[in-house]
Amino acid sequence: MTGGESRAEGPAADREAAAAQLAALRSDRAALAARAMQPWWYDVTLGLLTFGVLAQSSLDWAWLSTLSWFAFLGGCLGLMTWYRRHAGFQVGSLRSGRTQRALWMWLAVAVVVFLGAIWLQNVQEMPGAMVVAGAVLGVGAAVTSRWWTRLYVAELRGEW
Repeated sequence: MTGGESRAEGPAADREAAAAQLAALRSDRAALAARAMQPWWYDVTLGLLTFGVLAQSSLDWAWLSTLSWFAFLGGCLGLMTWYRRHAGFQVGSLRSGRTQRALWMWLAVAVVVFLGAIWLQNVQEMPGAMVVAGAVLGVGAAVTSRWWTRLYVAELRGEW
């Protein structure tokens, strides 16, 4: 075998190996994207937890407030634990890209709705304002959770 033949075969073999590795990476990303999407009940549960923790503040029962915060935090921890077992990984919410913009948009809306409800309930003396805010933010949490995950999955699939 001469030096010219090995050079001709070398780059071709390298290209084939690189193409095979790239195909394997794409396959792994597709499998990761399939595992990353949580089932619908995950988003609904997050929405219900959000609703519960906010709506209870319309009642003047301190024990219920404490209980609802424990339920909310325990429920969120349970969802995180389930997701980690289901997907095999945990994704940080503040990762860069479109998902981060989605989260900041959700937080901006949530703060406005939350502060508006506090003002209505405490200053304007509308006792059910936090129940309405809880419903709005509960639905918003569920929708945003699904939206955020779809953005992440699309990113994994290389759709943008």
